[in-house]
Amino acid sequence: MQRPALLSRARARILVMFSGDPDGTPAWVRALETGDDEGYFGPGSAVWEVHSGIPTVVAGIRALLMQTLHPGAMAGVHDHSRYREDPLGRLSGTVRWVLTTTFADRAQAAAGCAWVARLHDSVRGDYADADGTMRPYTAGDADLVGWVHCVFADAFIGSHETWGGPVPGGSDQYVREWATAGELMGMVDPPRSRAELDAAIASYLPVLRRDARVDEAVRWLRRPPLGRGVGPAYRVLFAGAVASLPDQYRELLGLRRPRWPAIALTGLALRWMRLLLGSESSSLHFTRRRLERLATDRQPSV
Repeated sequence: MQRPALLSRARARILVMFSGDPDGTPAWVRALETGDDEGYFGPGSAVWEVHSGIPTVVAGIRALLMQTLHPGAMAGVHDHSRYREDPLGRLSGTVRWVLTTTFADRAQAAAGCAWVARLHDSVRGDYADADGTMRPYTAGDADLVGWVHCVFADAFIGSHETWGGPVPGGSDQYVREWATAGELMGMVDPPRSRAELDAAIASYLPVLRRDARVDEAVRWLRRPPLGRGVGPAYRVLFAGAVASLPDQYRELLGLRRPRWPAIALTGLALRWMRLLLGSESSSLHFTRRRLERLATDRQPSV
């Protein structure tokens, strides 16, 4: 059964956002079929369960909101990011890193993290800290690598806790497994439980602040140029991301919890997106083909 044109355009727009390709099968997704092992996680892992779930759509928004609160991270985004000129390119690049690290074999996952780390080598400059002192930064600084890892992990598991189903081993297992991604990105001793993750994020509170750059980024995140087919649904997802944030971080961002039932309506929007996109992502499809090939190769010859 053919989809109405409006729904087809909306689906293509969403897939471009996430993968850079209107069919959802760019070269890096197809490459998930290649490789010689299951990868760092594999079927049945907490990371597979969380990262293959539709709540990751909201997790991306939540992570970017949190990321802006660190003045070093915000300076990197403000001074070096293409998000104003090519917002979908930046988003699809982040999605590529997450899904490659999650589903690819170990060689591809490690290479993808090394590629991102090399890009970070050129992201450098200065930012003003809480007392106005100018401090140099690079995107590879330990505190920035740690902050980005922690807010992404928190966004993924926090969104899944709100809108997803059970996680194998629970939230602690997810944080423990995803610590591998932090190590691949150069983080020393990443958190390995939900409590450790919450404590690690809270340890940044003396550094976090809101300024004009944060307000500009939040305004953009509230209404990015996504078009009529996706824009209304996105605004519901944005409200859900805001509502799901812990109070202290939402207040730091200068945002109020929506007066309407944003959590419930975001759940409905996510179910609509799952119906639109299908039950299994192209990333999982090509990953399963690799695993099936590996299982066949391991079978003894008769």
